[in-house]
Amino acid sequence: MKVLVVDDEELIRNVIKEYAKLENYEIYEAENGLQAIDIVENNDIDVIVLDIMMPKLDGYSAYKEIKKIKKIPTIILSARNEEYDKLLGFELGVDDYLAKPFSPKELIARIKAVSRRGNNLEDKFVYEDLVVDFMGHVVTINDEEIKLTPKEYEILVYFIKNKNIAISREVLLSQIWGYDFFGDDRTIDTHIKMLRNNLGKYRNLIKTVRGMGYKLEIK
Repeated sequence: MKVLVVDDEELIRNVIKEYAKLENYEIYEAENGLQAIDIVENNDIDVIVLDIMMPKLDGYSAYKEIKKIKKIPTIILSARNEEYDKLLGFELGVDDYLAKPFSPKELIARIKAVSRRGNNLEDKFVYEDLVVDFMGHVVTINDEEIKLTPKEYEILVYFIKNKNIAISREVLLSQIWGYDFFGDDRTIDTHIKMLRNNLGKYRNLIKTVRGMGYKLEIK
């Protein structure tokens, strides 16, 4: 597995590299966001570990540009542990957030987890003329792209990965917004309503499970 570690502190990169060697990971290094973008453009990276505060280009800005190239499972690694920073990261679509100082063993475990998440999907999900292109991060109906917010897209992908399984609102909050998100059920219900509206004739694929949550029902 190819892991890109983006951090302006060489010591941190070296620590991650030592633990990654034990897993036989191939490590690529970048000390700023611009270098990270260049590496992604020229290499088939599987997972990114990304610092926020860096010279030349910060982590969030780099992530936005990387998403235009390819959707790669990404873990934010940062000394900034404010709730706002975590929420911003998850809103942008990152897969996980780990605060410094961190346990290298925990980071490796999280790399494995986000990698499995990414590998559990085929390149596309097709149901009649509804197509979700995971590589291109595009959803189409009758070959026309429908515009989803990042969170709506994440919810839809999570439903697809767990189709025909009832999912509670609490699980959706933790999986999509992160374990430290202090929201409530209305957050989920609002996003589900918007997602259904955007799915148009396929809105009824998302069933309400009374007293629990929702599920994507594919017969």
